[in-house]
Amino acid sequence: MNLKKISRTAPVPASASQMDWLKDLPAQGLTAAQTLQWLNLWTGQGLLRHIDSAFAAQVIRLDTGVSAPLLVAAAVLAQMEGRGHTCLALADLCQPPVALLGWPAAAVDGAQGLKALWAHLPATLADWRQVLQAQPPSACVRLADAPDHGQPLVLGGSADAPLLYLRRYAGYEQRVGQSLLQRASESWPVHEAAAREWLDRFFAPKPEESAAIDWQKAACAVALRARLSVITGGPGTGKTYTAARFLALLLALHPDGSPLRVALAAPTGKAAARLKQSIDDALTRLTMPKDSGLDLAALIARMGPARTLHSLLGARPDTRQFRHHAANPLDVDVLIVDEASMVHLEMMDALLKALPSTARLVLLGDKDQLASVEAGAVLGDLCQDAAAGRYSAATAQFVQRVAGQTLASQFVVTDLAPVLAQQTVMLRQSRRFKGAIGQLALAVNRGDAAAARACLGGSDNSAASPVLALQPGSPQAVWALALGAAGKPSYANYLHLMQTGPAGQGAEAHASWVSSVLKAFERFRILCAVHQGDWGTQALNVAVQKALADAGLLRIQGEWYEGRPVMVTRNDAQLGVFNGDVGVVLPNTEGKPKVWFLDGEALRSVSVMRLAQVDTAFAMTVHKSQGSEFEHTALVLPPGGAEVLSRELVYTGITRARQQFTLVEAEAGLLEAAIERPSVRASGLAHWWV
Repeated sequence: MNLKKISRTAPVPASASQMDWLKDLPAQGLTAAQTLQWLNLWTGQGLLRHIDSAFAAQVIRLDTGVSAPLLVAAAVLAQMEGRGHTCLALADLCQPPVALLGWPAAAVDGAQGLKALWAHLPATLADWRQVLQAQPPSACVRLADAPDHGQPLVLGGSADAPLLYLRRYAGYEQRVGQSLLQRASESWPVHEAAAREWLDRFFAPKPEESAAIDWQKAACAVALRARLSVITGGPGTGKTYTAARFLALLLALHPDGSPLRVALAAPTGKAAARLKQSIDDALTRLTMPKDSGLDLAALIARMGPARTLHSLLGARPDTRQFRHHAANPLDVDVLIVDEASMVHLEMMDALLKALPSTARLVLLGDKDQLASVEAGAVLGDLCQDAAAGRYSAATAQFVQRVAGQTLASQFVVTDLAPVLAQQTVMLRQSRRFKGAIGQLALAVNRGDAAAARACLGGSDNSAASPVLALQPGSPQAVWALALGAAGKPSYANYLHLMQTGPAGQGAEAHASWVSSVLKAFERFRILCAVHQGDWGTQALNVAVQKALADAGLLRIQGEWYEGRPVMVTRNDAQLGVFNGDVGVVLPNTEGKPKVWFLDGEALRSVSVMRLAQVDTAFAMTVHKSQGSEFEHTALVLPPGGAEVLSRELVYTGITRARQQFTLVEAEAGLLEAAIERPSVRASGLAHWWV
């Protein structure tokens, strides 16, 4: 059942006057019709989406005898799906889900509030489970192991921890869980002596006095064992460097007679371009003797460009289906996917369906970053044991034999070792974030608000400091950053280059100019937590545009003015642009406006007349920034934004900055509020391999 289609028939919300019957509510409780009125009232107040109450109405149409608790569970589940959760724990319904929904106090108390409705609902987990397991079976709910007759709701999980799913998410989770478990469980034959020899050549030996584990080398060994490997770690820990070494290892061990077919992919175009550049650079720097028989240059050429996941799978207009699937799989031996934290459950399902059973899948990503915008947190579920390791004795012995690395006892368990943990390695040493930005990111990540504030509040908290905290009374401080008032990289950099124009005549000079403008634009970015309000992307884009124009840096002439940065908001495979791609409007050699994109060092342009789905991109959300890095990043936290802020959002914003980071808090305490709210997404995926 597709919630988006259901929303088109959303019922008219009930008004407060239509709820007068609550005063004379019979002792036996609510009917389904009365419950729907209550849900519609909340929809009218903006507490639920139209799609949530519309889904409850659809449930009534499927089963006129449906109970009030089931209707409420259906509406809450739909609301949770919109917040990125793939299921709803029934335990969360045993009392009014105040924290889960995050509603204001006025919507919680009172005669028409959350607590008032919950007074008529089951109070124990057993009672909720009994409602959903009613006999005869409901036309709306089925048990996860029962035949599928199209019921929109599925009750899964365990007897002690039951989970309620929308039907399609239950299917996604089952297929993804089974596929990942199978790929991680089936061992791949390894020529251990040869692998050890090559790994010793690829990784320089550490000083004898160093007892530190070379996790990169260990990750390459672990990845050899099965058709699935997960490499996680923060910025600068060398995830793509390790993946490149692993590709070289596979090439060295690959049997003669057939080329090694490798594909590179990422959720966004920017992340894909960075992945390709990083892999190519790492392989190029891996100098090997001519008699080694290892032709890395040929491997680089054969891989071709990295692609977005949509492009790789063959996205088609007006359908959720892809060209590549189980019946038409990808032609690859190895697939490396970067920024895997951005891959939602539905996309992972499509990817695994299209991947040949014999192919290797390597997932790279930072488990502590924001999860995908859509429902699911696949990488987080995969990496739940990454920090602890939880390797079996057999895994530890394999790593010792093949990589020469001795895993410390703290990373090895004597009891049952989780299957996925055996194929997951966390890289722990950052080669980039060792200064103030790195210290700030680590403090946020471990939930230490005091240490994070100390990083921002030192004596060197000035324009020259790598980290800077501002608490302005108005968004005007953000405009000042865009103009370069703080003496840090800003939008003035690319606009000055744009105004200078090409250094000469001809296509080559023009291409060089366009490239320099795009690179200068990528030095700075404003990141927001929200779209709406004075501190959101929409208002800040307008304000920054005006400030730059008032300063004489922009000439606003129509929608497609020269220098306008735009972000693509919808995939268009025919144009070769995808959601999240960022370009700048500049003239071509004939003076006609084009939107120019930079993929690594390669330029491409699209006519402005063909790009209908774009937004101005002076300011973008933190979610949209994943997969990108900027020399200077300004993170804007909105007033009263405690409910939309999270530890992962702040951590992700900080780690987009390479050299300088500015935190802009609309009011005091927002950083602390965000750090105190780690993001947790309901999911049953990890149950498949625990």
